[in-house]
Amino acid sequence: MGKKTVGEIMIKDVRYVGPSMTVEQVRQELLKSNFHGFPIVENGYLLGFVTAKDLLKYIDRSNEMIRKVMTMKSFTASPNMALSDATRLMFRYGLRNLPVVDENRKIVGIVSNIDIVRSQIEEGKEHKVATVKTFLEKQSGMTMKMLEDQNIPIDEIIPTQKEVYNDELQGRQYELKRGLNESLIMIKRRNGYLLVDGHHRAMAAKLLGYKTVKAIVLVPSDLDYKLGLESTASKWGLRNLNDVRIIENEMHPFMEEATLLLPSEMAETINKRLLDMMAESESKK
Repeated sequence: MGKKTVGEIMIKDVRYVGPSMTVEQVRQELLKSNFHGFPIVENGYLLGFVTAKDLLKYIDRSNEMIRKVMTMKSFTASPNMALSDATRLMFRYGLRNLPVVDENRKIVGIVSNIDIVRSQIEEGKEHKVATVKTFLEKQSGMTMKMLEDQNIPIDEIIPTQKEVYNDELQGRQYELKRGLNESLIMIKRRNGYLLVDGHHRAMAAKLLGYKTVKAIVLVPSDLDYKLGLESTASKWGLRNLNDVRIIENEMHPFMEEATLLLPSEMAETINKRLLDMMAESESKK
C-alpha cells in the first residue's frame, strides 16, 4: 500500500466565512458550530483562516469587516500531500485545521486533527484483520480470502456477542455521525455474515437506521466448515442483531476506565452530552 494522502481523508464540504462579514457575524457563526475556526474564502479562493482566538483580539471592533482586521494568510496542504507530512505540519505549529487548496489556491477541502485521529483508528484495523485471519487459518486449516470495503446488509449480520453497553452505543452513534466509519470484521457464511469484531458499531448503525455497514469480509475456502464462533452464537440463540441485549444501567469497561478520575456526577452526564450534541447537529441541518 502507498502512503495515505490528504485528499483521501479531507472533508470536501467546507464551511467557511467571507471577508466582508463582520467580526460579530463570524463570532455568531462560530458559536452556532462545533468548529474552532473557519477558512476565509472569496469566490472560491482561500484568503486566510480565522480562529476563536483571533476574534477575541477584536472583540471591541465587532462591526469591522474580517478583511480589515485579519491577517490574510494560512498554512495549507494540497490533496496529494502525504498525510504524514500534513500531520507533522499541524503538530509543529499547533494547528487544529488545515485548509486544502488546488494549484490555483482554490479551496477543495479541509483536514482537522479529528480527521487524522479517525484515519489512524481506521488504519489500525489492518493489523487486527491480519491477526484474525492468521488465527482462523491455523485453527481450521482453511485459507481465507480477504475482501475490503464491503457493504453488508444489517439484517444479514449474525452476532457472536450477546450483550452490548448502552453508553458505548451512544458514543459509537456520535462517531458514526462525525464520519468515523471504522470497518467491521466479518466471516462469510452461507446464511449471512458472522460478526467477529464491531458489535457496538453494528448496533449503533442499526439504531441510526443504516441499511448497510462497511466491513472487511474473510471468505473461507470451505463455507460449510463449522467455526467455533458459529457454534457459540447458535448456543446463545443469536440469529441477528435483534437478539443482542443492550445493557442499560452499567458502564462499558472502556468508559469506566476513561472517567475514573472525573467526579461521579460528571461521568454520569458524558453520554447525555453526546446525545445533546447529536440532537443539536441534527436540528441545524
